[in-house]
Amino acid sequence: MTRFLEAAETAIGSRPPLSDAAEYAYAAITPPGTTLIHAAGACPLDPDGTTTPIGDVRGQAALCVQNLEQSLLAAGATLTDLVKTTVYVASSDQADLVAAWEVIRDALAPHRPPSTLLGVAALGYDDQLVEIEAVAALRQ
Repeated sequence: MTRFLEAAETAIGSRPPLSDAAEYAYAAITPPGTTLIHAAGACPLDPDGTTTPIGDVRGQAALCVQNLEQSLLAAGATLTDLVKTTVYVASSDQADLVAAWEVIRDALAPHRPPSTLLGVAALGYDDQLVEIEAVAALRQ
């Protein structure tokens, strides 16, 4: 776990009385002197702009992570610099949300930034099932 997340747990002097069932941190603190990077939603688009793989929540989640990682690298950050993610899944089936989350959780492990997982009616590209919005923090 990054220093940002450890600081959030120790800032109040003890572990918060929240469930251990969550597979993410409940909060992150970005200390003074950090630069925040707000990444646009990472989508499951291949280099030619095609949504892929069609109909595959897990495959799309994996491609979203890869695309997020590339955009962070371009900004000088890595996945371990994430301090918040929001994952959107175009489905009302909880199993699809869990499937996408498992891929993303495993790709970020052992890093566990605070995260929100949402089922939505639709996303912006044809055949798109998953999108990851993220904030990263870099020490200057």
